Amino acid sequence: MNAAELLVEFASRPLDAARALPRLSPEQLNSHPAGHPNSIAWLLWHSGREVDVQVAELTGGAGVWEQYRERFGLGEVGESLGYGHTREQAAAVRVEDHQLLIDHLGAALTSLQDCARGLPEEELDEVVDDSWDPPVTRGVRMASIIDDAIAHVGQAAYAAGALTRIS
Repeated sequence: MNAAELLVEFASRPLDAARALPRLSPEQLNSHPAGHPNSIAWLLWHSGREVDVQVAELTGGAGVWEQYRERFGLGEVGESLGYGHTREQAAAVRVEDHQLLIDHLGAALTSLQDCARGLPEEELDEVVDDSWDPPVTRGVRMASIIDDAIAHVGQAAYAAGALTRIS
């Protein structure tokens, strides 16, 4: 297995974890456990958005959000990634449809897998962001994208487990 194949495999993990979540009602999706500003809906939406926006930057493509914008109906807040959201902005991310969140995350991760699939090893070493020290390569960015998605889906799983055991 080469590095690109490893990234393709690794990118399937957040979606596998999201699909394993218990089916959540709109109330559960949009609740804020322990008063935290980020709901489960926000965590899953953010996971898809951060993957999508960063992959679009890597590929120069439009991203999958174009296909999901109207279905989510989030307005201006939906155009962001969620980084730096205020409590009010995070609370504005309300999604009633559990499956829509999973579908969006799946589409974003598929675009990441498509980007990684067959990528020559030398392109993984290409610097894509020199504003960091050390500069970020394509391979490091892709690993970071996946890591962020795994972390947020894990947070959603923890919150969903707590909510469904209490309910």
